[in-house]
Amino acid sequence: MMRRMIYLLVAIMLCTQVSACSKGDGFQEIQSQQQANDDNNQENESMEEYRIKITVNGQELTAILTDNATTRAFVEKLPVTLPMQDLYGREMCYRFPDALPTDNVSVSGYELGEIVYYPPMHSFVLLYAQNGERFSMQKLGRIETGVEVFDGIGNVDVSFTLIPAE
Repeated sequence: MMRRMIYLLVAIMLCTQVSACSKGDGFQEIQSQQQANDDNNQENESMEEYRIKITVNGQELTAILTDNATTRAFVEKLPVTLPMQDLYGREMCYRFPDALPTDNVSVSGYELGEIVYYPPMHSFVLLYAQNGERFSMQKLGRIETGVEVFDGIGNVDVSFTLIPAE
């Protein structure tokens, strides 16, 4: 009699576990679908771009910024004039006193004219010359044309203004 009770309890426990597993799998499938939908919505939202005017020594350049957490934090500061340092003969750099938020930092190379954020030093960077270096960065966008204006310019104030959407 006792043996039958034990078998019955084990059978009930097994049925409960199998039932819970099948419910859990369906729940996980629904959760996965919801996550995929959320990811697609975030991708669609990140398709938005910002255009900015960059003014240096009386010359105006335009840049297109991609929509990410760092870009949004930077755009909130506009219009702004930053005292930028010419570093390493390849980049103009301004170090914000406080960190900007990031959401897609990766180690990669860069192209001429790219605008990036270097999180460890809170550095907002305009890259105007190439040396093949790879480093940890959040990419913000790129200067469309005229990046060569920075070559050999030295430390200089650079103004950034949001160009209203048309």
